Amino acid sequence: MTVRLTPITDADVAAVADFLHANLNARVPWTRVMSVPWKVEAPNYGFMLWDGQRVAGAYLALYADRTVAGRVERFCNLHAWCVLPDFRSHSIPLLMALLAQDGYHFTDLSPTADVAQLNALFKFRALDTSTVFIPNVPWPSLPHRTRISADPAVIASTLAGAELELYRDHAQAAAARHLVLIRGQDSCYVMFRYQRCRHMPCAWILHVSNPELFRRAIGPLTRHLLVRHRLLVTLAEQPIFDHRPRLSLIRPGWWPKMYRSVSLEPEQIDYLYSELVCVPW
Repeated sequence: MTVRLTPITDADVAAVADFLHANLNARVPWTRVMSVPWKVEAPNYGFMLWDGQRVAGAYLALYADRTVAGRVERFCNLHAWCVLPDFRSHSIPLLMALLAQDGYHFTDLSPTADVAQLNALFKFRALDTSTVFIPNVPWPSLPHRTRISADPAVIASTLAGAELELYRDHAQAAAARHLVLIRGQDSCYVMFRYQRCRHMPCAWILHVSNPELFRRAIGPLTRHLLVRHRLLVTLAEQPIFDHRPRLSLIRPGWWPKMYRSVSLEPEQIDYLYSELVCVPW
């Protein structure tokens, strides 16, 4: 059996998308996922295994250049990893090929338990993922006190600077949803994704630009998510809150998230420019 390991190039995208559609998840738009909406000079789309002219495995990666503490840092986000059973012995070389790329910080934000254990062997560190579960209840609220809009024109006209750039980079991401909260002169950009938790439709908060306003407007926000999006629960990792909202629960370590870096600290890692905004599942 002759197996070749190669980078995934533009010419390979269709074949890898077909492979993942057939062997991993038929609901995910893999071609769209691999073509990220933000600007970046990516060296590849990940790495793949060939058995002759047949795709036998793939490990996808999303790349981004981020400004962290005033410096441009290069990120490689690992996500979909699928290898045919007869070729599982070649799985680790796919991971090693990705990690051999110099100059990148690596993230894996949705590993399975087995992958998380493997990542730890390759010096990945676990992030704190203590999560607040907030029931979306139709609380009564004062009319017009908090305005909530998903209108792209309203969002773009409300945001400025780095937050506007974040919105423009993620506006076409397949899994990202966008809202702006407006109360008086204050505003808060909220990015979230749809997620199922214990078979319930949930809103998973990925980014909050103004945590103080987010906390003050959690009642109107959860009402909006229930009424407009039919989502029953809001999930937000605990650093967003300095106190628990009413009726909420906290679950420690709900979903593993990991990163590998020689210079960045856990608080400098977020969930943007990753599979969490690009891969709907």
